[in-house]
Amino acid sequence: MSQITDTMLDARYRQLFGARAGYLPSDRQHLHAWQHGLRAAAAENQVNGTSVTSPAVDALRQLYEADPIIRMYVSQMIEQVPDAHKVVQSVDELFAQLAHITVTAPLYNADPNKRNAFPMSALFVYMMMTSAGEAVFRNADFVKAIKGVLQEWCAYLDSPASAVVLNEGPEGWLSPSSYNDYQLSEFIYDQTQPHWGWVSYNDFFHRKIKPSARPVAEPDNPKAVVSANDGHVVAITCGVARKDRFWAKDEYFSLEDMLDKSEYVDLFVEGCVFQSFLSGANYHRWHSPIDGVVRETRVVDGLLFSEAESAGVDIHADILSEGYDACVNTRGLVFIESADPALGMVCVVPVGMTEVSSINITVKVGDPLRKGDPLGYFSYGGSSLCLVFQPGALQKFMVPMPPSLPVVDPTSGPAIQVNALIAIAN
Repeated sequence: MSQITDTMLDARYRQLFGARAGYLPSDRQHLHAWQHGLRAAAAENQVNGTSVTSPAVDALRQLYEADPIIRMYVSQMIEQVPDAHKVVQSVDELFAQLAHITVTAPLYNADPNKRNAFPMSALFVYMMMTSAGEAVFRNADFVKAIKGVLQEWCAYLDSPASAVVLNEGPEGWLSPSSYNDYQLSEFIYDQTQPHWGWVSYNDFFHRKIKPSARPVAEPDNPKAVVSANDGHVVAITCGVARKDRFWAKDEYFSLEDMLDKSEYVDLFVEGCVFQSFLSGANYHRWHSPIDGVVRETRVVDGLLFSEAESAGVDIHADILSEGYDACVNTRGLVFIESADPALGMVCVVPVGMTEVSSINITVKVGDPLRKGDPLGYFSYGGSSLCLVFQPGALQKFMVPMPPSLPVVDPTSGPAIQVNALIAIAN
């Protein structure tokens, strides 16, 4: 890592999901200031005897001490961060800072240069770019332990204690600036209630939208396929293979991997994948794109904090990870069968990208659906979503094609809104 320049680190940082989605500061100087602030807060807790007790972080520490390979990689990923950016100096500091994050909720900042709503990513940002970091964040036991930490943090973000950041002050998510940034006028709230009726930070994050803000396109036309989510289109790929090089820069999709070897995989071979990217300001619930019946639902455990590109000396490689993430990250699978055999089965694949990114499916097998009906939501974190169609199911897409890959800014793709028309079925 000693040969990696600051320019190369900056290029890689700009490609991280959190930076592209507006969750991490666009100016890395402010990232460094936040990292030093976290280090100081965790150190002060230790001095004052008020260190956070975290069973999940304790379990991670026990794994670190018991597993020599994990111990090697975690130690190396701290050591391999260039000295100019090495805020975490030891494993003890890493665990103390992780524990501190599990009892905090992100603060709002009106300045995108300074805004940091992804504290876990901000803590790991340089460590996960190292060769050791890449390796350990693909280690099944380490990933399981990190998920335990994220679940503990998610429980805090589900609790009333986390609602402290839902206020109208300058760092509050209900401030006038945030109200405009996040288009809160479109959502359901009650300003007469504490925290406008949202009982926790997660309750605010996956807030419900006013039906009038997202009307269902052509509700009585079964050939009209609508978007399952808000976001920007990053890929429309047809002729998708059963198994392919999902880690390649051209954003290949591998159906067998994406759909976790479901019994329905063969239906989709040579079909189309429509993938979109959700930014921090997007609505984080997803809805049915078609009329139909739910045939299968499940959550597939996978990776988090893992990027497709190699983080060696070629750290400035101009590759994005959305296709990779759809095949290896934690994701949901909701298979919906249309009554129209020409359209057949459609699979909705919500993908957790980083931070908590919990996949919460709210429908069950056998449920009849009208397009626009709710399917589930993401708890706090970055996310993506794929719609997978059978070959020959669609006559045409009704949104422009996204820019050719590789694309540094996925928000440069066409904007979409949940329940808006995206395709016409045959």
